[in-house]
Amino acid sequence: MEGEGAELVGRERPRVVRKLLIAFVSADSYGLVLLLIVVTYSLAVALDESWAAPLVAVVSVVTVWFALRTSRAGRPVRIAVDVILAATTVVAVLEVSTGVTDDPSPVLLAASSLLYLIALVSVVRHLIVRRSVDLETVLGALAAYLMIGMFYAFAYRFLGSAQPEPFFGAAGDGTMDQALFFSFTTLTSTGYGNLVPEANPGQSVAVGEMLVGQLFLITAVGKVVAAWRPSRSAAGDGGSQSHE
Repeated sequence: MEGEGAELVGRERPRVVRKLLIAFVSADSYGLVLLLIVVTYSLAVALDESWAAPLVAVVSVVTVWFALRTSRAGRPVRIAVDVILAATTVVAVLEVSTGVTDDPSPVLLAASSLLYLIALVSVVRHLIVRRSVDLETVLGALAAYLMIGMFYAFAYRFLGSAQPEPFFGAAGDGTMDQALFFSFTTLTSTGYGNLVPEANPGQSVAVGEMLVGQLFLITAVGKVVAAWRPSRSAAGDGGSQSHE
């Protein structure tokens, strides 16, 4: 019996891996949303600030669009977001083409932050109403967790560009890659201390991200991952297919 069980697990493992790979290229999967978030982060840290912010905004537009599509957002939400997406894309293209300033405009940063917040709410809502915990649920929970970090990163950059005093004090307002670094270290409560908000509202927003990050990681991501049984779901799929 133990040999048969091990053989079954070994046989189902390639199927799970194949499903995971398909999820990262499917237009209706949270795997693609998760991949686009990673691409957004990579572009932000790899490119110069003058090019990174507008390009990151455009990739964020694509990410949010796929997130709303996958989470089956309502038509009114999709229409409202489409208007914001179009306006954000136009502003980003204008900033790249004109090259008027090296810093992204507060409008672009605020719009990007708002888009990630809307996408986050839509994804969480969709995950709550799902009846089963499967691969898509796990990928959706991970994507939502990363969206929290992206939302706060753009919010920090917006605060830095909108308030008169430097966001990080002597370190200045920070670049996009620094905002992302600070956001995700705050989200995970790592706290290296090399970047610290000088005053409010930045400090209060950072505290909010710490609390949201830990609560979401424990109550949502942790429970979803603990409830997911890939071998069981794969065996169930195989059983239903053989029955048909």
